[in-house]
Amino acid sequence: MNDPGLDEPAAQAAQDIEKNVYEADQLQAEEEEQDFLDPSAWWIASTASPLLAGTFGPVANAFSICALVENWRVYIPSGADEAHGENVKDPKWLIAINSISLVFALIANMALLLNMARRLSFNIAQPITITGFYLASILLIVLVALASTSIFRIEPRAEHALTQAYYYGIMAAGLYFVIASLMVVTVHGAYKGHYPKEFRLTPSQRTLMLQTISFVVYLLLGALVFSTVENWRFLDAVYWADFTLLTIGIGGEYVPMTHIGRSLLFPYAIGGIIMVGLVIGSVRSLVLERAKQKMSARFMESERQRVIALLDRGERSIRIGLFENIRLREEGKSETHRREQEFRIMRRVQQVAERNRRYVALAMSATAAMILWFIGALVFMKSEKPQGWSYFISLYFAYTSLLTIGYGDYTLSSNSSRAFFVFWSLLAIPTLTVLISNMGDTVIKAFRDLTMWVGSLTVLPDEKGAMSAFKVGVKRLRSGKLSQEKGEIGTVTHATGEQVAMDRLTEHIEEDELAEADEAEERGDILERDIHFYHFILAKEIGQLMRDIDASPPKQYTYQEWSYYLRLLGQDEADASNHRKPNGNHDTEDHKHPDIGRADGGEGSDDKLRWSWLGVRSPLMGNKTEAQWLLHRLSARLTLEMRNMRKDQKESPPISMSDLRKKRTSDSNGSPKQELQNGLGAAEVRRRHHGDGVKA
Repeated sequence: MNDPGLDEPAAQAAQDIEKNVYEADQLQAEEEEQDFLDPSAWWIASTASPLLAGTFGPVANAFSICALVENWRVYIPSGADEAHGENVKDPKWLIAINSISLVFALIANMALLLNMARRLSFNIAQPITITGFYLASILLIVLVALASTSIFRIEPRAEHALTQAYYYGIMAAGLYFVIASLMVVTVHGAYKGHYPKEFRLTPSQRTLMLQTISFVVYLLLGALVFSTVENWRFLDAVYWADFTLLTIGIGGEYVPMTHIGRSLLFPYAIGGIIMVGLVIGSVRSLVLERAKQKMSARFMESERQRVIALLDRGERSIRIGLFENIRLREEGKSETHRREQEFRIMRRVQQVAERNRRYVALAMSATAAMILWFIGALVFMKSEKPQGWSYFISLYFAYTSLLTIGYGDYTLSSNSSRAFFVFWSLLAIPTLTVLISNMGDTVIKAFRDLTMWVGSLTVLPDEKGAMSAFKVGVKRLRSGKLSQEKGEIGTVTHATGEQVAMDRLTEHIEEDELAEADEAEERGDILERDIHFYHFILAKEIGQLMRDIDASPPKQYTYQEWSYYLRLLGQDEADASNHRKPNGNHDTEDHKHPDIGRADGGEGSDDKLRWSWLGVRSPLMGNKTEAQWLLHRLSARLTLEMRNMRKDQKESPPISMSDLRKKRTSDSNGSPKQELQNGLGAAEVRRRHHGDGVKA
């Protein structure tokens, strides 16, 4: 037995919860839309710059520690080299200034991390961060400059050299200055109002920073242990730990010789490899998560505007690729055919934009890797001049190190090259990770597809014969893709949207879960039967989309499937009232914010936006996959239907079975079930029949 005093508060609470959920969804949608439209430069300022600062800040702190723990000068005895010189004690003022610089940098880095964790406000943390990093950089720059003058250097200079600590000080100063400058750009954009004064880092971005800190601490602690066990200098142990954990294995004189050292190597190397793997995984996820998304959006919009510009000139064909034209149908065709034409063109726009993005990303990452290789080789040649290294030998050493081959036939002997190698090899981790990821999307995939195609022509012939495989390969090559992709639209199926819809409806009719609809039909309530039937279809389609949402690569639906889903949302592709011609500039589509991907007018809204498959409101635009878009809309539609049904049950007066029979006899406006099949949603059916007294 229900307590009547609880019914109204419970209903109000449910409405409040639903309202909050919809408000949260709306805010999230607006943020995603704005993120899609924002220029890439401001995304770099708001997200990439803080991420780089948070990642390289701990690395710079580690280099400052390396610059502090050892002396900056050595005396070179007769017959020795600078790597085996005798330490010359540093003056106290250098140690003091170096220590102050480290303290400033640690405070600045801590303020930045606390701000990213939202433990310290933006207005307080950023002045501390920027000032601290700039002061740390300036102090180290002053020390580095003095170290090259007669105030610090000891005569004769030929018998003295600078240690690895000095060169670590140079790298730390440079990193501090770059980090502070990046944060200045971030603060400038925030105060100009381009983004909020807070960091909205994703879990993978936070994870990357934490993993970087953990790896640096792990490297330094391991170097401290092995320097004690093997009686190495600490910075020599840092150099050894670096090429060990990165599995480069240069070798030379720095290898564990004691039983304790070799025993400790087992767990230390395994732990380091795991941590490096985690960092690589985080870098790869970041590339796939944000950079890829941003580049895809830019290429998609650029290609879309190019195609629309050709359409606006009234041309009867559109050149999509180098060897591919899409011919437009003649005038006088139906609205469904015209919309299908738009859909096919948009599909090709998607494919061309994604292909261009992949190859541009590959070119950028390959260029970064080449720069790292060539500049690294140049530095190694200059620093290893006493060994007589040529540029070709330096290229060979840098190449075998980048690919972690590590033959060990050439090893570094100068203090400058060893310190630089640590920094250079750490830069190689994200650079090569991004390069390999991009090669997997392009070169490796193309090589795999080419191998399968050649195999179908030779040793593993296709079922349809070698000539058929050859023709298919040539056709795909002309369209710019050798392999068949999901959602390929080379041909248009002859099945109409009505046929696909009826097939899907028939499948649902054969199910056993239509108990409520059957009961309503037994009572003679045809409208309630059809509404339950419509709700059941929505629920079943949501279940199917839940399976599609995890598909890899993301599932792409045919035009007939899209036509069916849009009819479930209350739109008919044959009805031109909600359609418009595509517009190339999204800023001119009726209002300032064009509702990216909001083809249905928004969740829970009766407002119908006029949209085109080639416009910015197209469901194929935005940063959601097609399954995500449909799942979001159908779920919102089902929720709205349930709320309206509950509201109607409270407001509508009861109706007798005799009145219902009279209603069924006198109703000449068509069956509600037929209206549902014609593309009308349950809400529209309810509006058409509710005024005549039929209970919904």
